[in-house]
Formats: sequence, structure tokens, C-alpha cells
Amino acid sequence: MNSTDYIDLEDRFSAHNYHPLNVVLTRGEGVWVYDVDGKKYMDFLSAYSALNQGHCHPRIYQTLVDQAQHITLTSRAFRNDQFGLFAKKLTQLCQMEMMLPMNTGAEAVETAIKAARKWGYKVKGIAEDKAEIIVCSNNFHGRTTTIVGFSTEKQYQDGFGPFTPGFVIVPFGDIEALREAMKANTAAFMFEPIQGEGGILIPPEGYLKQAQDLCREHNVLFIADEVQTGLGRTGTLFAYQHESGVKPDLIIIGKALSGGFYPVSAVVGRKEVLGVFNPGDHGSTFGGNPLACAIAGAALDVIVDEDLPGRSADLGRYLMDKLKGISSSYVQEIRGRGLFIGIELKPEAGGARRFCEFLQQEGLLAKETHENVIRLAPPLIITKEEIDWALERIEKALTTL
Repeated sequence: MNSTDYIDLEDRFSAHNYHPLNVVLTRGEGVWVYDVDGKKYMDFLSAYSALNQGHCHPRIYQTLVDQAQHITLTSRAFRNDQFGLFAKKLTQLCQMEMMLPMNTGAEAVETAIKAARKWGYKVKGIAEDKAEIIVCSNNFHGRTTTIVGFSTEKQYQDGFGPFTPGFVIVPFGDIEALREAMKANTAAFMFEPIQGEGGILIPPEGYLKQAQDLCREHNVLFIADEVQTGLGRTGTLFAYQHESGVKPDLIIIGKALSGGFYPVSAVVGRKEVLGVFNPGDHGSTFGGNPLACAIAGAALDVIVDEDLPGRSADLGRYLMDKLKGISSSYVQEIRGRGLFIGIELKPEAGGARRFCEFLQQEGLLAKETHENVIRLAPPLIITKEEIDWALERIEKALTTL
């Protein structure tokens, strides 16, 4: 079978909830992937930052193989010998007190929402069913009906209502709007330190510290969604660490937590917050399973031992400087931190999709977001020479199309 055959099967038997580039991948190693027709590509998306450690990292792979030969799933009805070790490693790395394991990023966000509401009622003393959580415009926290209910992207909501009440939306980066939204019933402020799906949007310098101070003043939880920005992607272990003196009450983690081998997510935070859960309040059959925990533990070790945050910081500066040196009439702005970069195109560029399709033909895989932004997020194990290879193709796309 060739690429056309596989594409026909997918289009016929799968719901059309994605619009992927027409490349059918069959193998990956490091920053490189190969399609079923034998063509080689450099991956500049990293499965939306789930592959910070690269494709099929041998250390994580070996852990998967070893653990799969022993036991893969117990459910949390029983204990297993991997969960406690993973819980300790993750909470200590995050400098937190407790964690709660889940599978996907959206599940972890839902967990944080439940924790914030229950904390609001049991600890802060908010009246029953009156708790509010403040979120930001252009947010992306997942795809459940509760989460899309507080999205400002109309397509994410179309046909899926009615939605869960209890969310207040403020402009991202506007500290005065956040101040005005703080009420007696406010339980939490949940935010992305850098909005990835929104187009690699970075808040004003000092915003996170000011927002944290407001939360402390009003006894409101400060919750960072680091599913896409965390674990080294932006040049620090977590993106909130670009501002000094910032420490969330809860951190939501996913994607690269497993290095791309398995769905693993978690909420880590203060005991006062996660301690509100009692047996039966919340759960997941697969959350905290021994295979997931072993894989995630190895994935964290790779991030630390190979200093992936440091690599992202250094190579991100290099990539950003080179990109800003490209002369193109189509480029509106280039922004980002570490190896998390967006190239925003002017309206006359005709959308980012055609640039990504051109890059695919040149052997580089990237993806558009918000129609006019090319998102660049290669695995953090990439080398300077490989970045130079990619830059040649990006410059060709921006200057010849």
C-alpha cells in the first residue's frame, strides 16, 4: 500500500475531525520521520510538544519494553510498585507536595477544575455551586464539553452546547481586567504561560507575577496549564519560570511527560489543594498504571539528564535570531521562547497552510495554527546542524512562495 491507499482508508472510515497534511508516517527516530513511500522528513511539530525527547528515544523505549514484560495495568483498586516512585520523582522535580495522575491533558485540566472548585467550597468557604474560575481569551485547555464551553474559538463550541457555567473570561495579558474579575466567589485563575494554540502568544513582562499577587490577595488559586509549554519546551523546565518569584498552586502537565510513548498526564500542587480529594471523588482506570508510571519516570530522567530545557534555550535563541534575519514581505511577526516559536504571516500571505504544505514537499513537517501562524516546535534533542537544514527550507518557503 502507498500513501494514497492509507489516506483513502482514513477518509472513508474515520470521522473528519482533523485536517492533517497528506503525509502517512510509518517510522520515527530522533527528529526524523519516514513515510510509507520511503521519504524522509524532519519533524518540526513534535506532536504538539509531546515529543520533546524525540521520536522513540532508546532509553524510554527500553523502559517500556522492560515494564511491559512485568505488569501494565492494575487500576487504582490495587497498588503497584511504580506509582509511588513516579509520584515522588514528579512532585520533587516540580518542587510541589502532591500529584494526581491522569492520562490526557484534557483529563488533567478537568482534574484541576474539580480540585479548584472543591477547594473553593471546602477551604475558602464559597457558597455551594457558586464557584467561578477565571480563564483567558484565546485559551486552549482541551476538548471536553466543559473546557470548550469557556473557549473563545467559536468553532470549538459550535453544536456542542449547552455548556457548564462558572467560568469568567478575561483578555490574556490584561492585569486590570483580571483585577476587575476577582470576586468573592472566585476560586481560581487558570492560564497558559504562553498560549500555544492561540498562536504562540506571550503575555507582557511581569504579568504572571502581578496575576499571582492578585490571586494571593484575593485567596484565589493560581493554576498554570503547562501541558504544551512544560518540561523544557520554552527553555526552562516550566514556562512560568521565565518570571522570577512565580510559583503556581497547581501545575497541569501532559504531552512530553511520556516522551510520546503513552498517554500520561498529572496535576501537581500544594497539599492543601489536592488534599481535598477523598476516595471516590475522582479517578481513572488507567491513571497511575505501572506502565505509564515507568515510562513517565524515564521520560523525566531524559529531560533532566540531557538538559533539554538548556538545549531549548540555547538553540531557541539561535533559531529565533536566524528567522528574524530572513527578509520576507509576508512575515508580520516572529515570537516565541526556546524552541516554541510562531511565525505570524500578514493577511496577504494567503494563510499558513500553503506554507506548511510547501515545507512538507521540502522535507520539513510543521503545522499552521489560527490560520495565519506557522508553529515551529522541533524535538529538543535537535542539533544546530539540523536547525540549519530546516532554516534553508523555511527561508525558501517565506521568500519564494
